[in-house]
Amino acid sequence: MAIKSTNPPAASTVHNGKAGTETQAYGLVIPLPNGLSAETCKQSVDNLNQLLADTMTLRDLYKKAHWQVSGPTFYQLHLLFDKHYGEQAELVDELAERVQKLGGVTVAMAPDVAELTKIPRPPRGREEPSAQIAGLLKGHEILLKQAHEFAKQAADSGDDATNDLIVSDVITTNETQVWFVAEHVIER
Repeated sequence: MAIKSTNPPAASTVHNGKAGTETQAYGLVIPLPNGLSAETCKQSVDNLNQLLADTMTLRDLYKKAHWQVSGPTFYQLHLLFDKHYGEQAELVDELAERVQKLGGVTVAMAPDVAELTKIPRPPRGREEPSAQIAGLLKGHEILLKQAHEFAKQAADSGDDATNDLIVSDVITTNETQVWFVAEHVIER
């Protein structure tokens, strides 16, 4: 014989079309036994969420460029933009997981990313490849300037894993992508 529970469903479950309750507010960092101070975790979470928003924006700029590229270099750029999109998507996951490891909540939804990103929004329509490339390079420059600053802050505060992620993955990937994209516009 099955025993029926008299407890109401948990507040976070979806029941009768009602959404669950928020279990951790964005911006709130819960303490975890990770050997870092609360201040260090909060600073790293804030910095990582900024990089996350900008990485998500750059990722989407690459997909837009991939879909809308045209002209004599279509094939090469189409493939390059898609490759870089995939690499940015991998960074998104790494950054988001680091935020969670520090006890934070990741920025996740497009409207929130749009509010937070420092990378300018491109026009909705199709641009010439040179304009696409210029926008991508500007996005990388914005992201990289922040990444260098945030890596130093993480190192100074003893957050070695965040420093390593930013230096070894974010900076290295973005610098490589800048090199590949910039080679399409550099005249020798």
